[in-house]
Amino acid sequence: MLATLPNWKEGEALLKHAPPEAASAQTAIGRRSAIGRSLKKNWDLYMLLLPVVAYYLIFHYIPMYGVQIAFKEFIASKGISGSPWIGFAHFQRFFDSYYFWRLIRNTLGIGIYELVVGFPVPIILALLINEVRAKWFKKTIQTVTYAPHFLSTVVLVGMLMIFLSPQHGIVNLFIGWLGGDSISFMTEAGWFKTIYVFSGVWQQMGWSSIIYLAALTGIDPQLHEAAKVDGASRLARIWHINLPGILPTIVILLIMNVGSILGVGFEKVFLMQNSLNMESSDVISTYVYRSGILEAQYSFSAAVGLFNSVVNFIMLITVNYIARKAGETSLW
Repeated sequence: MLATLPNWKEGEALLKHAPPEAASAQTAIGRRSAIGRSLKKNWDLYMLLLPVVAYYLIFHYIPMYGVQIAFKEFIASKGISGSPWIGFAHFQRFFDSYYFWRLIRNTLGIGIYELVVGFPVPIILALLINEVRAKWFKKTIQTVTYAPHFLSTVVLVGMLMIFLSPQHGIVNLFIGWLGGDSISFMTEAGWFKTIYVFSGVWQQMGWSSIIYLAALTGIDPQLHEAAKVDGASRLARIWHINLPGILPTIVILLIMNVGSILGVGFEKVFLMQNSLNMESSDVISTYVYRSGILEAQYSFSAAVGLFNSVVNFIMLITVNYIARKAGETSLW
């Protein structure tokens, strides 16, 4: 072994003075061998991951090939590759159209309204449920608030139409008992955004609070015990222990919500939409449906949808960058 020691030192010296290409090649070889060992050791876990990866590849990444029709005059008989290329003509048409600012105003208005009203409610609900000591009451509250999440959108909109009916709806009956006049909530454009947002908050607040309750369980109970010894009230402990403890979770979910602020869903808006509230309910997703499916303007509707996705992507990147610089908590 002593005889081989100088050779080992000589080899180490040669590695230190080796050119960068040789060092990087050796690093790459070592990395590939480490990946190979990991695959061999955890092959069963990677097999479990395979269906999820296949799903995203098949249904989310491969269809991106068709995005190019937003820059073409798509002709079905010629296919995607054979259709003529027209560049940004469809985008220019959308920007110059009468509907552009109405769609941006409605989509952005609903998205911001939903973020301002809907985002804090699950946090507050989780903090309140976490403070409940009676287990039976806590489980009852959780069940009652979780249940609306499992209602389909069609059922939810049907309930809204029944409850807000101008003739027999319970809300208008209550307004009549107070001496007020009946209000046609579902046909007045001014009420659309409020009904859309608050019905969504009612349906999703319990389900959305689950992740915050999970984060609250990870807070060290000794922090609360120490705060009690120091005389901190329950409200002070919520403000100085619970909220900072779930702050990283709040920031991550806020980034994700801001990143989809223009991604107002189609189904609920479409079911609540009618010719009388169109001025307030027409959003990008419903416009894409009308122009793409009903009017068969496939290239134009693809351009509008691509514009929506790009804006959401830019907002996600921007908010993530700001969050990482401000608090060192981000998606990546």
